[in-house]
Amino acid sequence: MNNMGRKQKEKVEFRFYEIPQNEPLLALMGDKWKQIYGRDIDYLHFHNLLEIGYCYYGEGDLVLDTNCYRFSREIFTIIPKNILHTTVSDHNHIAFWEFLFIDVEQTLGEYFKDNPMLVDELQKRINKKASLLRISDNPEAANLIQLIFKEMKAKKEFYLENVKLMLINLLLIIARMNQEKSHSFKTVASSGTQIARALDYVSVHYNKDIRIDDLAEECYMSETHFRRIFVESMNMTPVDYINMVRIQMACNQMLKANVSMTQIAESVGYQTLSTFYRNFKKFTGMSPYKWYLNSDNYEGKLHNFKISAHKGW
Repeated sequence: MNNMGRKQKEKVEFRFYEIPQNEPLLALMGDKWKQIYGRDIDYLHFHNLLEIGYCYYGEGDLVLDTNCYRFSREIFTIIPKNILHTTVSDHNHIAFWEFLFIDVEQTLGEYFKDNPMLVDELQKRINKKASLLRISDNPEAANLIQLIFKEMKAKKEFYLENVKLMLINLLLIIARMNQEKSHSFKTVASSGTQIARALDYVSVHYNKDIRIDDLAEECYMSETHFRRIFVESMNMTPVDYINMVRIQMACNQMLKANVSMTQIAESVGYQTLSTFYRNFKKFTGMSPYKWYLNSDNYEGKLHNFKISAHKGW
């Protein structure tokens, strides 16, 4: 690991991405993504969805957890949720990437709804590791990624149906690649953080009554040991992390649906409005009503919530 990797582990950022309503994935495309990556950023980030990145041109460093690798136009990346990473262009050199963000569980669950065991096995394989892949070694996957971008840009008749089928095909290819001998430059196991399974659990069960011993069990730790490791890694308690995710989901609902605050609070796991209001203000700095009236707060406040992690990662 180089010095950049060590420097970036001083803090991390959680990025929460939401798939647009009625679409199978979130596609970040176009001229906006022709940029100098990593400018004025000295920390890693992780997010709540599987990320697939495709590099059209440019060179630089890709940090995956504790390791730093070179990227170029000849590669694409597959990075599961909760994997620490960042992209840094060579000094003052523009790179062009486009990205797909995918909810693996929902996508597979909808397509293979009568076969939950298959869904579980595919998820395990897809989330097994992060990879940098040579386009020349993986033409089938690379071609599908390009076709998905093409469909999402053109938006021709039946494009959503076509993308859904291609996405299932792509996920199956990734699952097969991760089980077989990999053709990637490098891979990083998705267990790079000891608490990754707990983060996954919260992302699925945030609206339920989550007990800390449930999270500890997911990570095969005692509750005492888990609490210590979690705070060392995230610089926040497990309870604070659960509440942060719940408030993020509440904000999503406020932007999408015209429902009462009571309904929103209940849907994200709060039994009382007072607890919901208290946590909302803690993480956004204002009441739910004031936040709702100020659309800038989605990008400026919660969406870019910072997590300091000075130890453990």
